[in-house]
Amino acid sequence: MAKAIYPGSFDPITNGHIDIIERASKMFDKLIVGVLINNTKDPLFTPAERVDMIKSVVGHLSNVEVLEFAGLLVDFAHEQNCNILVRGLRVITDFEYELQLAQTNKIIAPNLETVFLSSSLKYSYLSSSIVKEIAVYNGDISHFVRDHIREKVTKRLIEKGLRRDYE
Repeated sequence: MAKAIYPGSFDPITNGHIDIIERASKMFDKLIVGVLINNTKDPLFTPAERVDMIKSVVGHLSNVEVLEFAGLLVDFAHEQNCNILVRGLRVITDFEYELQLAQTNKIIAPNLETVFLSSSLKYSYLSSSIVKEIAVYNGDISHFVRDHIREKVTKRLIEKGLRRDYE
């Protein structure tokens, strides 16, 4: 059985992430979306909240499981008995960074392979960071995330006092 992991922070999950998940789920018997717990970042949502949001948008994919993990991705892959990673590529700078990670992972875990999926053209500019920045300034993010995710982002920014309403 071919099993792969699509890791990331997904803070929040965007339509670009969903596109990669849907496409990768057709390529592998099982796809694990791995939600990284990264203590060096200040995420908008907790890992459990991100897992729930992802589950809410990939529930139609029977072969997709969503799990949170901390530590090294190679260790998580080993724990999941998985030797394939899926990474999305938007622009050249992504490729340089992702290639460096893939090569480093290969040194640490020689049996681990990385598969790169280029983003769909309509999502090639999209990132969670851009979505959050637009939302901070009360911009319309409905083209970038699902409606219920947009509502959660807006609510969280208000709760944290990060939302800036300009007229």
